[in-house]
Amino acid sequence: MKKQFVLCCIAFVTIAPLCFGQASPAKSGKSGANETTITSLEKSAWEAFKNKQTDAFKALLSKDFCGVSADGTKTLDAEVADMGKTDLGDYSFADVKVVFPHPKVAVITYKATQHATSGGKDMSGTYNTGSVWVQQGGKWLAVFHTEAKAE
Repeated sequence: MKKQFVLCCIAFVTIAPLCFGQASPAKSGKSGANETTITSLEKSAWEAFKNKQTDAFKALLSKDFCGVSADGTKTLDAEVADMGKTDLGDYSFADVKVVFPHPKVAVITYKATQHATSGGKDMSGTYNTGSVWVQQGGKWLAVFHTEAKAE
């Protein structure tokens, strides 16, 4: 019991600064970003994927990137490989929300409506989507992306 209490205390001390140390996006200054910046980066990633611009896409993602979707968990390399077999047509974002749980972390959530095929299979529809962006070396990079088809 004492060991569990100590572990809970350590977890709280480790996580609390991220949860309670929120930055004000509008006042985040030189090293920060605001909602518009993060939304633009997210759209840039979609555009690079749509246009099969591998270098531009990889430049927006962390080398430690992780993607999660119905077909599994993917690394950066797997996500780039999927680009070759996916044809993304038009898409749009709705209900975009961006929060900054830490000055160097942004979480964006939205509904993405897309017309796409992957491996010849129709993937069109509306998806509940989210990404986590982290500032690394003065640059915002996506470290996590997930989407689930809305019912």
